[in-house]
Amino acid sequence: MGSSDNKDYCAFTKAVEHLGDRWSLLIVRELFQFGPQGFNQLATGLPGPISRSVLAARLRKLEAVGVVARLGSGRSPSYTLAPAGERLVPTLKSLWQWAEQWVPEDPAMAQRDPTVIMWWLTHRVDVAAAPERQVVLDLAMFGQDAQHSWLLIARDAEPTLCREDPMLDPDRYVYVEADAARLYPIARGILDWKASIADGSVHLYGDPALVDELPTWFLPVDIARTVPASPATAAVAASASA
Repeated sequence: MGSSDNKDYCAFTKAVEHLGDRWSLLIVRELFQFGPQGFNQLATGLPGPISRSVLAARLRKLEAVGVVARLGSGRSPSYTLAPAGERLVPTLKSLWQWAEQWVPEDPAMAQRDPTVIMWWLTHRVDVAAAPERQVVLDLAMFGQDAQHSWLLIARDAEPTLCREDPMLDPDRYVYVEADAARLYPIARGILDWKASIADGSVHLYGDPALVDELPTWFLPVDIARTVPASPATAAVAASASA
């Protein structure tokens, strides 16, 4: 029996036809990470340039198959994950984990998409060592395109990455400024915070007690790093520590 006669293959083919393009899974990732977003937010948040006509076409296609739902009406609707999109999230996480282990790293690509670095950094948080009271890392990351994000951290709670300022009390903020190339090895567990702060490649501001504690909120390098660094990654680490 050929694969064309296999019903499972037909289902797989449908999935590839609907989601196998350059942007569809990236749109799902954006809505999963940051919640409902407007058209312009999606256009600026997706990695790499995407034309408005292509984004509109992808959103219409994802709406048609029930992955994305439109919120509101008129000329400025927002978009969110529909039930089918929410059920896709575990698959997306599995794909991420597979890529983490088996796909060679490309630091240049990660630096072109700062949200990838933020994602890695979020997964390096040690929730058991995080402060009991929720704090905010106000991250200003500079590279080819400036990226500003807010990371909410609290003891035994899943870290939350935000695109908008959560507006907590000012004494609960730590301000982080770094170039994307400098923050990349920290997010990948190649370099630790203390070394990067000491050499001036990362700048921290805010309450002195929180600034001093920040390195302890993240997994040590030898725990966070689960796969060997590729030659390209090692080169980035070497340049960051030079």
